[in-house]
Amino acid sequence: MMQRTNISTFISRLAISLALLMVASTAHAQLKMFRMEKDSIPLFRGFSVSFDLVGPAMLMLSDHGEIEGALRVNLHDQWFPIIEAGVGKANHEKDEVTGITYKTTAPYFRLGIDLNLLKNKHQSNRLYGGIRYAFTSYKADIIREALPDPVWQYESGFGVEGLRCNMHWLEVVFGIDAKIFGPLHLGWNVRYKRRVSHKEGDIGQTWYVPGFGINDQDNIAANFNVIIDI
Repeated sequence: MMQRTNISTFISRLAISLALLMVASTAHAQLKMFRMEKDSIPLFRGFSVSFDLVGPAMLMLSDHGEIEGALRVNLHDQWFPIIEAGVGKANHEKDEVTGITYKTTAPYFRLGIDLNLLKNKHQSNRLYGGIRYAFTSYKADIIREALPDPVWQYESGFGVEGLRCNMHWLEVVFGIDAKIFGPLHLGWNVRYKRRVSHKEGDIGQTWYVPGFGINDQDNIAANFNVIIDI
């Protein structure tokens, strides 16, 4: 746990240092990149829907995962406001360390924006960076089966069903979209997730949070998306 905390602290400090360095050394270039370009291309360029394939694969191959989709608006091929929504599920039975069974199924939501980082904004392929605000409210079942007490020999266990929890977090996203043919794109992204606030009751930390993943201060995840322009 100490090693993971050190890694998280290092990543956070490195990200902040790089961001400050970029702002300080390339302020003019940054302002030019973020300014909406003026040309003959209209502001509204349609929207797209996408579906992630990594989450369903995790559901089939492990004890947790998500089903997730997104709706993204195209503004001048440069800015992409986006709404993401999904359902996260976990059925983690008899943890090897604690012996606890953990279950939850709940929706989650993200709201954010992506920026096309390519110089030629209007080509079919895109390289983008973005940010997200995410939220979930979920109920968890946390149960440990009764085990014989080593001293008194009576069985003892504990459990709670429908424990009300919630979490807010931020994400930094980096990804690529590649056009295959017609309106079809394939894309992948990497996300760094940082918890902002959470409520998990009085019996300890929940094992999994829908949309966030295995519960900790931060998390790193990846998506592989099928994208259709409309």
